[in-house]
Amino acid sequence: MKRRDFVKKSLVGAAAVGVSSGALATNSETQTTSAKPFQLKYAPHLGMFSNSAGKDPIDQLNFMADQGFTAYEDNGMKGREIKMQEKMASIMAKRGLEMGVFVAHKIYWKEPSLTTGKEDSRNEFLSNIRESVEIAKRVNAKWMTVVPGHLDLRQEIGYQTVNVVETLKAACDILEPHGLVMVLEPLNFYNHPGLFLTKMAQAYEVCKHVNSPSCKILCDMYHQQIQEGNLIPNIDKSWDEIGYFQIGDNPGRKEPTTGEINYKNIFKHIYEKGGSNFIFGMEHGNFHKGKEGEEKLIAAYREVDSFEPK
Repeated sequence: MKRRDFVKKSLVGAAAVGVSSGALATNSETQTTSAKPFQLKYAPHLGMFSNSAGKDPIDQLNFMADQGFTAYEDNGMKGREIKMQEKMASIMAKRGLEMGVFVAHKIYWKEPSLTTGKEDSRNEFLSNIRESVEIAKRVNAKWMTVVPGHLDLRQEIGYQTVNVVETLKAACDILEPHGLVMVLEPLNFYNHPGLFLTKMAQAYEVCKHVNSPSCKILCDMYHQQIQEGNLIPNIDKSWDEIGYFQIGDNPGRKEPTTGEINYKNIFKHIYEKGGSNFIFGMEHGNFHKGKEGEEKLIAAYREVDSFEPK
């Protein structure tokens, strides 16, 4: 399952745990007692609850809150109609769902963009960032995802890095006055061959050169498990530049407990380091199909969230 698929459309999955889904309200005009909030801010996306909550975005947001989620992620928020953005922002505020990332700009998956240093590529990106400031204000978002794009194979990596850094500095000049943060996402070589940004250390280096509170790292643990593993040590080394996390088990990019990553231990580690305020975007699909699969997905999150901090 490729990241670009998350940008283009939502996935299907996830539902209630601890109580029957029929006992929980999914209508935007009705509310019931919510489940106990999770220890960490796990953020589902639209479509993840469609079998249990229906297709309406507002019903799905209510369902998320009913299950104890306290955050929400929407890669495609920028493409939604303004009225829907406003309606979603209103219900998120009402139900205590903190807005996670949305994708801030057009991502070039197969051709170089920011790495080239070309003025037209930089101007297009900065224009996208200005547009995203208005989206962020409308939906009460703080974070937005940035992917610098493909390598420029005609330039040495050092020159490409400078080109990316200089463009990101210009973007920070736009974002800083509004208190907004772009989070740079390293992606793995297997799903996205040829991209400029692939490893945590590289993202850390770029953020240090940009040197702005508006430029941080998005640590997607699915991508990093494939790219280099060593998740906890790399999180520790990059800690002061991490702004956001995303989740997906490997192989398969499904919910925790379905693959090889020990998410319960990782979540405990992050929590104990003082990371309870991070949002953890659930950027993955459902391992099991249908309403039952959604219930199993929520149960999996209850399991990995059941760590006992020191």
